[in-house]
Amino acid sequence: MGSKWKTSFLTDHYSISSGLSKPAKDFGTGYPFLSFKDIFYNYFLPDSLTQLVQSTDKERASCSVRRGDVFLTRTSETMHELGMSSVALKDYTDATFNGFCKRLRPKETSELEPEYVGYYLRSPVFRQSMLAFSTMSTRASLNNEMISRLEISYPDRKIQKKIANILLSLDEKIAISRAINQTLEQMSQTLFKSWFVDFDPVIDNALDAGNPIPEALQSRAELRQKVRNSADFKPLAADIRAQFPAEFEETELGWVPKGWQHKNAEEIATISIGKTPPRNNKECFSVKKDNNYTWVSIKDLGNCSVFIKKSSEYLTTDAVNNYNVKVVPKGAVLLSFKLTIGRIAIAANTLTTNEAIAHFYNMKQDLNKEYLYSYLQQFDYNSLGSTSSIATAVNSKIIKKIPVLVPYTAILKQYKTSTDNIFKRIHLNNENIHILTNLRDTLLPKLISGELSLENLPDIIKQTEAA
Repeated sequence: MGSKWKTSFLTDHYSISSGLSKPAKDFGTGYPFLSFKDIFYNYFLPDSLTQLVQSTDKERASCSVRRGDVFLTRTSETMHELGMSSVALKDYTDATFNGFCKRLRPKETSELEPEYVGYYLRSPVFRQSMLAFSTMSTRASLNNEMISRLEISYPDRKIQKKIANILLSLDEKIAISRAINQTLEQMSQTLFKSWFVDFDPVIDNALDAGNPIPEALQSRAELRQKVRNSADFKPLAADIRAQFPAEFEETELGWVPKGWQHKNAEEIATISIGKTPPRNNKECFSVKKDNNYTWVSIKDLGNCSVFIKKSSEYLTTDAVNNYNVKVVPKGAVLLSFKLTIGRIAIAANTLTTNEAIAHFYNMKQDLNKEYLYSYLQQFDYNSLGSTSSIATAVNSKIIKKIPVLVPYTAILKQYKTSTDNIFKRIHLNNENIHILTNLRDTLLPKLISGELSLENLPDIIKQTEAA
């Protein structure tokens, strides 16, 4: 450890409080409420709290949220997700927090900077100590006595601020890359919608040829004509437009461009479902990559941008072999279909998933992963059932029967060509995010151990930017 670093218990710096447990009827209106998810997914609390709850003056006073407050999740289904932390960097007027979390409020004598604490409590060093103290019954749980045994190491305030500022700069770079990816994906989805949902090129061809537009598509054609008449209209390149038909034909699923077909998903791809080994066999699971298989969950799909590469949990090779867990090839398209339906990603490398995720590979009919990814992003999953709870009604048999619109081969290839640079840039940005995230998560342990000095940090950041 650095010679000028101190180590003390969290309770030397904080007092512990519990949050509010409210009935469902109290949510939706009222005052800002810090949810479990707000804490679980963020190093620092979001700028605004979107959830609302009915709370009294007394509750808002005792369960307030102020700058410097640390929040820990006190319960989880798995050990490695217990005690996830988030730190408040400002006061939240009239806000209260979730009863499934613990609040650590700074004492006046505390020497800790909130920004530094936010990173320290998410570092591998602290996460390992958290796992060592957690207990498992039917769910992992964390109580005040366990929290009182947790330690934090820290330098003086000036150095804490310097470390935090460097880590914040990395997070800013990560946020910029994610914003760029979001814009790029919107571009690909806009093109997909124009070609394969609104059928703009086909309508253009039909209008120019004087071919009739089906009544069901008349309103769409009228909107398209207004766009064509606008001063800033940029027509699709003639050689690309020539690949689209100029007529429509009616099918069981509505009007589609002439010659295009709907195929069941199992007709155009091999579809497999993931698997979860027995949870009571702890040797199957790991929180480290090492030589283990990335094991993707629905939560992991929600945290990625198009391509999925990393996960919060891994399966050992023995677990994959002994329990016949399907190995997902690189380039497969992943779709969540249980509990949360419609999260989509493309496998950036070989991986595995749990049983809530289907994977599509070995594409046929000249389909490509870019088209199928975009198609599943815009598919109406409510069409898969009429029950009040579609999330529990959809199963693997239904997924295999999803109707996939299959255009001409030339058009499929053109979509891949037109979006190829977009998907490549997203993939490159993801790699950059991965590098920056790993750097951020490994800096503190190296500083604490003395392996890295504070003077080395600027050079490391420059090397990363140049990579």
